[in-house]
Amino acid sequence: MYEIETLSDRLIDEACKLRASDIHIVPREKDAVVHYRIDDDLIRMKKMKREESHRLISHFKFLASMDIGERRKPQNGSLSVKREDASVHLRLSTLPTVYDESLVIRVLPQERIPPLNKLSLFSSSTAKILSLLNHSHGLFLFTGPTGSGKSTTLYSLIRYAKENFNRNIITLEDPVETKSEDILQVQVNEKAGITYASGLKAILRHDPDMIILGEIRDAETAKIAIRAALTGHLVLSTMHTKDAKGAIYRLLEFGIKLSEIEQTLIAVAAQRLVDLRCPYCTEKPCSVYCKLLRNTRRASVYELLYGKSLSLCMKEAQGEHAVHHYVTLKRLMQKGVALGYLTDKTYFRWVLHEVE
Repeated sequence: MYEIETLSDRLIDEACKLRASDIHIVPREKDAVVHYRIDDDLIRMKKMKREESHRLISHFKFLASMDIGERRKPQNGSLSVKREDASVHLRLSTLPTVYDESLVIRVLPQERIPPLNKLSLFSSSTAKILSLLNHSHGLFLFTGPTGSGKSTTLYSLIRYAKENFNRNIITLEDPVETKSEDILQVQVNEKAGITYASGLKAILRHDPDMIILGEIRDAETAKIAIRAALTGHLVLSTMHTKDAKGAIYRLLEFGIKLSEIEQTLIAVAAQRLVDLRCPYCTEKPCSVYCKLLRNTRRASVYELLYGKSLSLCMKEAQGEHAVHHYVTLKRLMQKGVALGYLTDKTYFRWVLHEVE
């Protein structure tokens, strides 16, 4: 048992050292393998016997208060561990497969969120996003796929708003990924009756200046977010859409009137988290040990839709012909390649399917 405890500690320590976002324990017919998700790469790190993987997964499930005896159903759990005077939050997910139970651990170090100018690839995007925080009310949306850095951007903006405007900020998240003592954070708990919709209703009675919603995922949440923005609150949230103007159509699908969108929507930022060109490996795949030498390995690219361009996109949503000009993700990626920040591989991965 002590060997399994040592192995589990070593996996977490190594993942934190490499700044891996996930640990995958994948069962196979005769053995199991451990992969780390480092940036966009899934890197194989270790092979172990099936019996060892059984005990390792059971150990993690026990620590996360999950049912050790249940291997036929997917389970979720979480726990926090201390590593080198820092707290690391772990989110666990099990999945039964044809061979055995698989485990994925999301590693969330509770470290200080870097400022936005350290996250964004282009300083002009940073300046514009921060200027939009001066609004006293309205809705500011961040869109993009899972893992594109939306939550990190929101936490960075929370930090900036708290330090510069001293606003009463309340968040509603599922789950709370990074804990902060400077703001009120509410955890979605559907078993206890705290959904995004009910939690947001309660938050509105708590005198907030800024409301941070983890995600707008249904019509009821969208309508309450719009109502909060209409009644004098600055609401920041995320959605899953392909690009910035897609957020307008998504809100319309949720039953929001276009007149309400026009009154509340301040801006939309479509975000992608891209790998920066390695100065040592150039176009070749960067090794794990090379990644350790680089403090900054990824950056965010923001497609910003606001002002006149946002108004023209709303007219387009009404069926009117509108010619709008704003810098798209494709153009930003092309700029990154031209300046030497990004590789052709990164460009083709994110925008090959895009059309002008």
